Amino acid sequence: MPLSSATVSALVKRALCVQLALAASATGLSAQVVDHSAFDALLRAHVVGGAVNYDAFRANAQFAAYLASLDRVQPTTLSESERLAFWINVYNAYTIQLIVQKNERESIRNVNKSFGLLRLKGPWAEPIVKAAGRTLTLDQVEHDIIRKEFTEPRIHFALVCAAIGCPPLRSEAYTGEKLEAQLAAQGRIFIRQSPEKNRVDVASRTVFVSLIFTWYKEDFGGSDKRLGQYLARWYPAGPERALLESGDFKVVRTDYDWTLNSQEKMRAQLSRTSAGPVTATSAANVVVP
Repeated sequence: MPLSSATVSALVKRALCVQLALAASATGLSAQVVDHSAFDALLRAHVVGGAVNYDAFRANAQFAAYLASLDRVQPTTLSESERLAFWINVYNAYTIQLIVQKNERESIRNVNKSFGLLRLKGPWAEPIVKAAGRTLTLDQVEHDIIRKEFTEPRIHFALVCAAIGCPPLRSEAYTGEKLEAQLAAQGRIFIRQSPEKNRVDVASRTVFVSLIFTWYKEDFGGSDKRLGQYLARWYPAGPERALLESGDFKVVRTDYDWTLNSQEKMRAQLSRTSAGPVTATSAANVVVP
């Protein structure tokens, strides 16, 4: 009895799958997953509402072991989502390590700070990163790897530069499996739930945006009108979305808070705001959902 076309198709697909698996095995390119479980456990234990306990990271030997493990990863063996999750974790983990290593308590901008005619390299040019068999700076991880290899503007909601003005650091590591949901959540938190950074005032036809959208303007369309169209995607149908889509609005850049995103600094902020009236803006500046 001749085989049905459906059976033939299924057999062909199965054969192709076997061939691809054998080829991947032979070339060492089989899809792999990086183990970020140690970093995940540390983030869950020591990051609350985006506030970081840097002393706890310094004291935990598992953090040093996790950093060492990143240097043994071969990104070419990873799927695109696993590779992007890997580099996001590299950036965030080594930003924590930079603060820990320099014992900085106030602001990341104090690291390798310039004094008068003495021009130092700054925090993002420090060759601190050891990942994928390379020695890199945080700038190289962000600009030469992540922004060049991935067309994904949402990375700016995931990369955290150790400042309160940044999007909040997640209390979990990024993984290829959960990356889409994680980036979507980060976008909602930063764009919709952080009014001190980003908000839409329909009455005054004004869009308040973080300086992140200025520094990386080209990643969000290159103009205020295109930025409005991008931001509109994060809003449900309604007056805010209609205003953003219209392009007929004024843009105001909000102040960027370079205060260290440590639990100590964020508690101090909460204490100051508790002394007076607590507004939606001041509360959001301290506690990020």
